[in-house]
Amino acid sequence: MKTIKRIGILTAGGDSPGLNAAIRAVGKTAIRDFGWDVIGFRDGYLGLAENRFVTFDKATLAGILTIGGTVLGTSRDKPHRMMIKGKECDMTDVIAANYRKNKLDALVCIGGGGTHKNALRLIEKGLRVVTLPKTIDNDVPFTDSTIGFDTALGIAAEAIDRLHSTAHSHHRIIIAEVMGHNAGWLALGAGIAGGADAILIPEIPYDVRKVAAAIRLRSERGNNFSIVAVAEGAKSVSDSALFDAALKKKKAAKTKEQKDVAKQELAALESKHVGNTMRLAKELEQLTKLEARVSILGYVQRGGTPSCADRLLATRLGSACAHLLAQGAESVMVAARGDGYTTVPIEKVAGTLKLVPSNHTWIASARGVGTCLGD
Repeated sequence: MKTIKRIGILTAGGDSPGLNAAIRAVGKTAIRDFGWDVIGFRDGYLGLAENRFVTFDKATLAGILTIGGTVLGTSRDKPHRMMIKGKECDMTDVIAANYRKNKLDALVCIGGGGTHKNALRLIEKGLRVVTLPKTIDNDVPFTDSTIGFDTALGIAAEAIDRLHSTAHSHHRIIIAEVMGHNAGWLALGAGIAGGADAILIPEIPYDVRKVAAAIRLRSERGNNFSIVAVAEGAKSVSDSALFDAALKKKKAAKTKEQKDVAKQELAALESKHVGNTMRLAKELEQLTKLEARVSILGYVQRGGTPSCADRLLATRLGSACAHLLAQGAESVMVAARGDGYTTVPIEKVAGTLKLVPSNHTWIASARGVGTCLGD
């Protein structure tokens, strides 16, 4: 086992509360416990390709625990498809060369689904990589939670709390669109915690007539307002069927032409899905005869000071990451497991999503308190 002397850190993908806490934990543990040199690459994989980095020490890592975002910056640039001077280039060989030029013994990549796919590409080039799971969507598999999820969950739940008063005052339907991409963890958790009357998530295609019926029933019982929490990726039963058919077509495609056609169909469906929450509001207005208003929470869910839970998670996984590297770990993600951690092969993580299972306790709890899930 090669002795580690110098490691690199990068943050990639969307920004997320707790990233700085993770950087700090990896860096401080590496420096204090093992005496390693630590550098951080700017703007994700792009900084690694362009060899832009900063040197970390105890002083530069001090004071960043509570700061939102990432002091390193981030980007969604992919190593194998990176825009360099206006041209798409495969920069994996350049990245591998920079890794060796900087005499790195390991690279720590902190990110979500895309980050893990790209980490796998670097592993295939001979780089020693360990990852940490980060995303407000909580959709990275094989980990109890991801860095940033708890903070975003609290922000979304508080927003839904605040919408109750205006919904009640104006006797309206208020629809809160929550992030989460194609996973419903954020909308489901925030909807339950915020007392939403209906929660619509990607994993459960909804029938707008059933949502409207639930709202009308509330009105008949004297509740003259309703809160609907909807995930950005939530789809109606009919739209979900169209997406499923297009995905099956893409998977079954054997020629490049067939794949291109399937991709175009998916892109058209995704383009049509933009603004789905506004259409949902209009449909509910027509079916219930109540005014409906939309509040899109957007990037506010990513920002601000990380919660205590996210600081603890990031510190726990970051410190464990350094110790695992010292023990010889490579090509693994450091995952949260109970109060501890475990390692999962990056090859197993890349390309997969953790979606809300139909038998999850959150689903049962929502149904138990009478929340409409649109099915």
